[in-house]
Amino acid sequence: MTGDLAIETDGLVKTFGATRAVDGVSLTVPRGCVYGVLGPNGAGKTTTIRILATLLRPDGGSARVLGRDVVREAAAVRRLVSLTGQFASVDADLTAEENLVLLGRLLGYSRRRARRRAGELLAAFDLTGAARHQASRLSGGMRRKLDLAASIIVAPDLLFLDEPTIGLDPRSRSALWEIVRGIVADGTTVLLTTQYLDEADKLADRIGVIDHGRVIAAGTRGELKASVGSAGIRIRLLDPAQRDRARDLIADHQITVRDEPDPAVFSARIPAQQRAEAAGELAAHALGRLAGAGIGVSDFALGQPSLDEVFLALTGTHAAPARPEQPQPGPAGAEAVR
Repeated sequence: MTGDLAIETDGLVKTFGATRAVDGVSLTVPRGCVYGVLGPNGAGKTTTIRILATLLRPDGGSARVLGRDVVREAAAVRRLVSLTGQFASVDADLTAEENLVLLGRLLGYSRRRARRRAGELLAAFDLTGAARHQASRLSGGMRRKLDLAASIIVAPDLLFLDEPTIGLDPRSRSALWEIVRGIVADGTTVLLTTQYLDEADKLADRIGVIDHGRVIAAGTRGELKASVGSAGIRIRLLDPAQRDRARDLIADHQITVRDEPDPAVFSARIPAQQRAEAAGELAAHALGRLAGAGIGVSDFALGQPSLDEVFLALTGTHAAPARPEQPQPGPAGAEAVR
């Protein structure tokens, strides 16, 4: 493993009975970045995270985290990483401050240092006003921020974030994104699993797509978007009932047309090898044909393929946030590594 990699896996496998939850996952994650892992429910994202965090033992392949083997050097890995899972892991009966102080003491801080560190994190996460409130009384967004604060009592070299913003309102999600950016700026590597494609688009430096337990694509956002086509057009019709007719008018051997989840919207893409100027030509061609056929357009937009289109092209389905992937059985109470 080279020194600039935080994670390197080769053919990682994990089975549960007849289910092959992880089926040969190979990942390389550079240090000092946010690496996003996308995939539908049940794709193997959470199981992969739990293996890398040493909460599950792999059945095949190999994985090294920060230069340490996750099986032979599990204790060393645990000293360097932290995990925030899909569900709040703080003690609901303790206050926000008490939760952080307790974790600081467990990690070896003196009482004074633990209180000082708790105060620093409460201020950084805008939780000072809630310091004396029981965790059970905090809003969902505040509990997620407290979860994240608990994960960095001692700043880890590698932080695993497994679906960190499920159920949060847009304001709380944006606040957490800023916190994550700050953590990375301070030198921590973040491995993020998410089904929110805008989250991956805004946060991740590199992205891996997992489906049926395998990595089916990996690269930067630009590389993944370019893999499914060059810039194209997204069209919203006045009458959703005319979408099939509109799509047939535009589609030809050079243009790929796809329906969007919104019944009034479809997108048209040209091949990746076409020059960028072709997007404007596509827009003129499409709008001219629709106008000639008397099909009304409420609005349209030119641009690169979205990550949703990448996801659809790779997995055959749109990414629709639903229930979190259920964690596989592991050590009792092992949701948090640190």
